[in-house]
Amino acid sequence: MARILISEFMDEAAVASLASHHDTLYDPTLVDRRDELKARLADADALIVRNRTQVDAELVGAAPRLGVVGRLGVGLDNIDVALCASRGIAVIPATGANALAVAEYVIGTAMLLLRGTYGSTADVAAGKWPRAALSGGREIAGKTLGIVGFGGIGRLTGRLGRAVGMRAMGCDAQVSPSDPGWAEEGVEPRTLDAVLAAADVLTLHVPLLPATLGLIDASRIAAMKRGAILVNTARGGVVDEAAVAAALRSGHLGGAALDVFGKEPLPAGSPLAGCPNLILTPHVAGVTAEANERVSSLIARRVVEALASRR
Repeated sequence: MARILISEFMDEAAVASLASHHDTLYDPTLVDRRDELKARLADADALIVRNRTQVDAELVGAAPRLGVVGRLGVGLDNIDVALCASRGIAVIPATGANALAVAEYVIGTAMLLLRGTYGSTADVAAGKWPRAALSGGREIAGKTLGIVGFGGIGRLTGRLGRAVGMRAMGCDAQVSPSDPGWAEEGVEPRTLDAVLAAADVLTLHVPLLPATLGLIDASRIAAMKRGAILVNTARGGVVDEAAVAAALRSGHLGGAALDVFGKEPLPAGSPLAGCPNLILTPHVAGVTAEANERVSSLIARRVVEALASRR
């Protein structure tokens, strides 16, 4: 029987499934107790994490028996994948399991920001009637959705955008314009510059790599349409947060929804504080009750399979 350590929150049914196969320690607060986490890894065969646990040289060095790392999500920037490969440690992401949650977040926040009317509850309840001030909202149908990154989440976001009447275009340095996926999803392949210039709603779905660090900076925001909406559910480092704040305050950006940040939690005193037409969420775009169940059950199954293959 192998020993499995889970350092962040996981669906209880999936934890129970793991426990039926192996000795399983589930403590979602371990991520905040680094020294204890290292100590408990001394006899662990598998580690399951989300995005906060840093699976780096220090952690891997404390885990001589570690053979599997399960990631409850898809981003791997918190895991030293090369180091794991050199140690023969299998890294297993939950590819595709939270894609619908992210895609719905993108389209839902885009609708909210385009319409611009949903902050009136307190005024209406107090007897005010700001109907004239809130009559200039925009519909999402007929708008252009720009998708930067055409992996599984980007493709599903394009599909949902088209379902509500949007025109969809996208770019991805790793996906050829001749790839059949573009036509299958009804998304037009374009260059990044063309996507920035045309998008009414720009959504980001790229990993954090040296090539994508600071990808959406002040100059690229300036190249976007005045009044465009920016949605980032990828990684915080892809976007220059100060540039977004400045563009919101100037009115060049019509709105932004940011679920990820260069430093998480977002530090107090961020330039984003107090910006108009801004939605900030704590890295939860891919976390719904349904997505958590799908992600957790997928990782539980694949970790058990990976451990069985190592016997």
